Amino acid sequence: MAGKARRLLPAGHPSLALGLASPPGTLGVLGLAGGVLVPPADPEPVSFGRDSAEVTVPLGEDDRRVSRHHGVLHQHGGRWWVRATGKVPLRLPRSRLLFPGAGPVAVAPGYLPVFVRGSGGREHILEIRVADGVPAVPAQLLTDRERLALVVLGQGFLRCEEHPRLVPPVLAAARLAVLDPGGGWGTEEVAAVVSAVRARVHPGVPVERLVPALVAAGVLVSPDLALLAPISVRQPEVAEWMPPTRGG
Repeated sequence: MAGKARRLLPAGHPSLALGLASPPGTLGVLGLAGGVLVPPADPEPVSFGRDSAEVTVPLGEDDRRVSRHHGVLHQHGGRWWVRATGKVPLRLPRSRLLFPGAGPVAVAPGYLPVFVRGSGGREHILEIRVADGVPAVPAQLLTDRERLALVVLGQGFLRCEEHPRLVPPVLAAARLAVLDPGGGWGTEEVAAVVSAVRARVHPGVPVERLVPALVAAGVLVSPDLALLAPISVRQPEVAEWMPPTRGG
């Protein structure tokens, strides 16, 4: 391989939503177990899936609903493209589904989270970023309690759904009570967290725009959805406000 070699990213590496301090055209791919940085001149594909011994970036290693080889990124025409190769489709932002056998989707410069629905309501997130010259910036810090509450409230925004909406405060408080039994969660406590973060981080922003603003600034990132892992996907009481997915 000519030029710089690929560089491994360790588990726990900061979200690629915060930026990529690399030359334009560099590809970053990151999962919970780590990832890889690919220099612009490197033409070799980047694979991802459950078989950590055979793919470039492991994803859902302990979840048999994730295929051993679930997808691949490859270069063509000076761009990176993502293609689904597993038994479960990839979900792209705006609830677009990319099925196995469908044509690849071009990855634009910037940030692209890709979601894979696993077993037991789990959702695995693969972060993809093509460096576009925008320097990486640190996220503003939230307390653990604030982050948990905002992720529960704004999970639709972090999942990049087509028409995301905030979880109603009553349901958010009930879910927080399951995730954090000792947290004393109720609707008033949820409102207090929102008010405190709004006053400190985005004063003047309407409450309903707070979560989108935090996501846009990289304060909340899609990997934060891992905080919801104990919650089952079977939540019929909120089905009426969850948007449908669409194929593509």
